[in-house]
Amino acid sequence: MSLSLVTIGLAGGSGSGKTTVAQAILERVGADRVAYLPHDAYYRDHADFPDKRRDEINWDHPDALDTRLLMAHIEQLKRGLPIEVPVYDFAEYRRTSRTLVVEPRPLILVEGILIFTEPELRRLFDMKIFVDTDADIRFIRRLRRDLSERGRTVESVIEQYLSTVRPMHLDFVEPSKRYADVIIPEGGFNSVAIDMVVGHLLERLGHSPVAASR
Repeated sequence: MSLSLVTIGLAGGSGSGKTTVAQAILERVGADRVAYLPHDAYYRDHADFPDKRRDEINWDHPDALDTRLLMAHIEQLKRGLPIEVPVYDFAEYRRTSRTLVVEPRPLILVEGILIFTEPELRRLFDMKIFVDTDADIRFIRRLRRDLSERGRTVESVIEQYLSTVRPMHLDFVEPSKRYADVIIPEGGFNSVAIDMVVGHLLERLGHSPVAASR
């Protein structure tokens, strides 16, 4: 039986709630039917850079990510081939030697803050979703995440936010919202919007929401 392949792009600012929306889609559509690709896994490796030069890298600019590799992986999945997604160490700013094997699935879900900035990448998506959340909420979420998961200090998070995160959001992320087919305000807290998206995806995959929940 051939797959009813659908490729979804899920974008939004850092801390907007993209991952919460992605997890809702995975849970309700079924993780066994979704190939999930976070753009964050495709950061370029800077393990050989000295600390001073590494601190000067703009991690929120499109050039910091290996989008060509991401695009190649999407194309491989569409051809029915498994891929090996890089595993990135955010505390050390480098790719690890490990990879995560992702098998082809009926739904390809790509998540990232900058995935709508590249025209060639945008063309690979059948649906583009943008999670839109107020800047103060996004900053608080980012601060909590970087402190608990990425070994950062409060000072370093604030400095990075002011020097690169906010300017790059205004230059790249916010303007890319105009390419979205669907905009979800307040991210994972917007259950109505998530219900609509999940219902549409289930229809595209050939399963009604009623039948899928039984």
